Parts: sequence; structure tokens; C-alpha cells
Amino acid sequence: MVAGGSGVRFGGHKQFLPLAGKPVAAWSVQAARPACDGVVLVVPSGPINADVAPVPGATGADAWGADVVVVGGATRASSVRAGLAAVPIEAAVIVVHDAARPLASPALFSSVIDALEVGEAEAAIPALAVADTLKQVTGDRVTGTVDREHLVAVQTPQAFIAASLRNAHDAAGEATDDAGLLEAAGATVVVVSGDPRNFKVTQPEDLVVAEALLDSADQ
Repeated sequence: MVAGGSGVRFGGHKQFLPLAGKPVAAWSVQAARPACDGVVLVVPSGPINADVAPVPGATGADAWGADVVVVGGATRASSVRAGLAAVPIEAAVIVVHDAARPLASPALFSSVIDALEVGEAEAAIPALAVADTLKQVTGDRVTGTVDREHLVAVQTPQAFIAASLRNAHDAAGEATDDAGLLEAAGATVVVVSGDPRNFKVTQPEDLVVAEALLDSADQ
């Protein structure tokens, strides 16, 4: 569970802000539980802003419900590698999820894991078809329109054959998601249906939307 970001666009550590009574990251950990034998949470290096601490005075794994908490690195990939070091070597499948996607469902975790049992895929990722027209721009000028027929918007959780994920990270490469590292190594990556509710909390208003969706699910 990757929660090592600094939240620059948000203005703070969004992954630890309260959402419907518990931290954003805790919702993500909870969603992983039914499908995963254990959860490693990667947190930022340095102090977490006091105004977004998960629970006043709470520290360690108990603050977010994880089994193990480790400190991440300067980049997303280095944070994932810190988490991998804490995953038992006997694990056959490893799932990587961005903690800032608190509305991921347990079913989505199961879906990507199950996809690895069919065929010879080394990774399975959830994705949604791109609905909007996509433009290429330079400055404020449109330079072209992108054909969206074969494009998808990718989410997490992403499931991997453990050895393949570890091998992909051995080169200490960088990518915006872990599937990108496997793609670069020529691995087979398959897609399962994503969930529109599984959006990433990026702006403060996203927390308002997330809370409304959680409230509606309880009705």
C-alpha cells in the first residue's frame, strides 16, 4: 500500500486526512484485507503534517490498520521498493495499491488477483475506457487529436507475480505505475474492468465527493 507521497498538488498529506471517520489510507487498507494475507503500508519520510495526522498521538501500523509500516523514498518507485523489502519472500502474488484511492472495493482486489490465475499474465491492472476527447497541446495551442480507441485510464490495485515485480524493480527504474516497469521488461500485462468510483484523491474537493459516495453506500 503506497502512501509515501508528499501531496504537493493537494497541499498536504492527503492520504492521512480523515474521511468518514477514519484516515484515507485506512479505507484503502480495509479494502485490501479480504483478498490479501497481509498489508504493508509505505509512509513518507520525515514528519507527517500535524494538521493531517491520522489520529492524534497515533503512530505505527495501528494508526492505519496495516500489519507493517515502512518509510518510503523520494519517488513512487523507490517507495514501492521499500514496501517490497518488507513483503515475505515466500509471497507468490503481490498487490500494489495507491492509498489515495480509498474507494477501491475488495472485489477489485480479488479481480486483479484472479486474473493472474488465467493464462500466463505476469501482471493484472484495472482500467477504464477513455470517454473524453484527447488533444495534444503546446502551450495554449492545440497541435493534434489523439485516437482514443485503444487508450484506457489505469487504476490501482495492480496485482503481480511476485518474482516478476521484484525483478522489474531490481534495475531501480522509475515509472508512473509498477505495470510500466514490467511492460518495459517485456512482461505480459492484462487488463480487468476498473471502477469509476475508484478515483484518486488529488484535490480537496475529492474528499467531499468520496465522503458523499461512502454515505450513499450506507443508505
